[in-house]
Amino acid sequence: MKSLGIPEGYGAKRGLPLQAEARELIGIGTNPDGREILLTPAAAAAWKRMRDEAALSGHALLAISGFRSLERQAELIRGRLSRGESIDAILRTVAAPGYSEHHTGRAVDIGVPGEPPLTEGFALTPAFAWLEAHAHRFGFRMSYPRGNTHGIAFEPWHWCLETIS
Repeated sequence: MKSLGIPEGYGAKRGLPLQAEARELIGIGTNPDGREILLTPAAAAAWKRMRDEAALSGHALLAISGFRSLERQAELIRGRLSRGESIDAILRTVAAPGYSEHHTGRAVDIGVPGEPPLTEGFALTPAFAWLEAHAHRFGFRMSYPRGNTHGIAFEPWHWCLETIS
């Protein structure tokens, strides 16, 4: 993490716990770019139930991304650093390796057909309103609402299955 310029005490200062990498993953299909999306079996089952019920209500939910390894998270940050972005700016939109919910295989970034993915505009869609009203029934929560205490930008597309105990 030091090689990326991640500040000392990053997780504690942001209130972000370390996230273990998922050990068991299954495919839930491909994203609009054709890449396979992986989730844990529990998250995959919950996602499919939620997606199918949303469809019955007239809302087409698309999975944009799921599991992301520690190394992939570091690659994303290195890429942005190489384009001249500051680490502080990057950490407002990307969690440091080890702290991303994507490592758990329980987080899914959601979009809808015809809308640009991973933008705040998703919050203006009827599908987002449906998620706000119903995602909890499937065990999902939006991780980064406006003004969240983690210092991460509003991400209306990022939903995570709560830990199952």
